[in-house]
Amino acid sequence: MKVLVSGASGAIGAALCDALLARGDTVAGLTRNPQRARRTNPSVVWHPWEPALERPPAAAFEEVDGVVNLVGEKIDQRWTEDAKRRIMESRRTGTRNLVAAIAGLERKPSVLVSQSGVDYYGARGDAIVDESAGPGESFVAEVTREWEAAAREVEAGGVRLVILRSGPVLNAREGLLAGLLTPFKLGVGGPLAGGHQYLSWIHIDDEVGLVLWALDNEDVRGVVNATAPEPVTNREFSQALGRALGRPAVVPVPGLVLDLKFGREFGKVLRGGQRVVPRRALDLGYEFRHAEIGEALESLV
Repeated sequence: MKVLVSGASGAIGAALCDALLARGDTVAGLTRNPQRARRTNPSVVWHPWEPALERPPAAAFEEVDGVVNLVGEKIDQRWTEDAKRRIMESRRTGTRNLVAAIAGLERKPSVLVSQSGVDYYGARGDAIVDESAGPGESFVAEVTREWEAAAREVEAGGVRLVILRSGPVLNAREGLLAGLLTPFKLGVGGPLAGGHQYLSWIHIDDEVGLVLWALDNEDVRGVVNATAPEPVTNREFSQALGRALGRPAVVPVPGLVLDLKFGREFGKVLRGGQRVVPRRALDLGYEFRHAEIGEALESLV
């Protein structure tokens, strides 16, 4: 098949493009900087796109069978008013522009796989959360609601839609794990803000695997939690990372440090957490490659 990927030059997008190419698919990518992207992966056909400003070019959709939407400003930053605007509009307006372009096509792709996040659920403590749970009330929960609402507009044109609510994706290139590797290797890593909050993680291999599975299986539609079957507390995660690196993981990071680095609003989100399970993925037959946190971290570090 031919797949168009937005956000194709990011860590998840790059891994997805590699997996699609490895299995013999043709891949087109949307990026702000096609020239730089071509140097990174010349096997992808790159097209320019500014998500919050315009629709993707019609040429990007030629002969495309499926679209994967991974576009979005990074969440893990200090939430100034300008940053919050960029976070929201990169997802809401970017997805609306993508869906509007699909709606105008004479030959539409058969499926859109659109990323979202488990922050949709808000802070839930120890409660086990599946896809039937309602939304939370934080800023980032609002972002995911708007993001998903924009994606759902594609269904009016008969396109199958899969929304993947992803947890923190573990990979050594960027994100949660990449940010923790240096302090843990130095022996100064440990649990954040007490470590009792749940982390609904997913290995990069399974994030990519779920996207491929959603593209290929016509029975998969609607919301699917993209998280490992066994969420862990932040303390359990820290201990597993310490074991994987052969280093101690006993230096706690107080919640005040999170507030100082990211601001109180995002710091509060980091102290919250969700205990999310991928009920629909399991019910529909997806088999996770990395279901246990210790093995997952050892495979990455």
